[in-house]
Amino acid sequence: MNYPIFLIGFMASGKTSRGKKLARKLNVAFVDLDQQIELQENQSISSIFENQGEAYFRKVEAEMLRSIPKHEKAVIALGGGTPCFYNNMDYINDVGTTVYLKRSESRILGRLRQNKQMRPLVAHLSDSELKLFIAESLGQRAPFYEKAQLIFDADNAKIAELEEMLN
Repeated sequence: MNYPIFLIGFMASGKTSRGKKLARKLNVAFVDLDQQIELQENQSISSIFENQGEAYFRKVEAEMLRSIPKHEKAVIALGGGTPCFYNNMDYINDVGTTVYLKRSESRILGRLRQNKQMRPLVAHLSDSELKLFIAESLGQRAPFYEKAQLIFDADNAKIAELEEMLN
């Protein structure tokens, strides 16, 4: 396994929660790329989307991603769209180990309903619109996610199984 370990997947797939657990088990640092962007920009992701737009956010995101030291012993949770822009998927495959936390549309829907106000791309959507958004977005993003070196069943598997996959 090469460090850093990049966790990718759709929003609400468990990249942050599973990433923290995995980092503890591996005794390495945990980095949430979105949190790093919020610190650098001194505003929330939602505010960045509202004030500067998605194109600006994606540019900052790609720059932040490339500022992470190569071979850093860390588990890094990426935003759901990160692999889909600026050849980020090719970049992370080149510099570390990529793990796609794959979740079913129904599980994503259930998890997003609980905290959609925290998600700028879906905060304004009704349940039926949210379901359609997930289906369409996942369809567009899946080809990027599936380029990951490892695909982990985030609906059914335990973190110990992910740790085994990495060894």
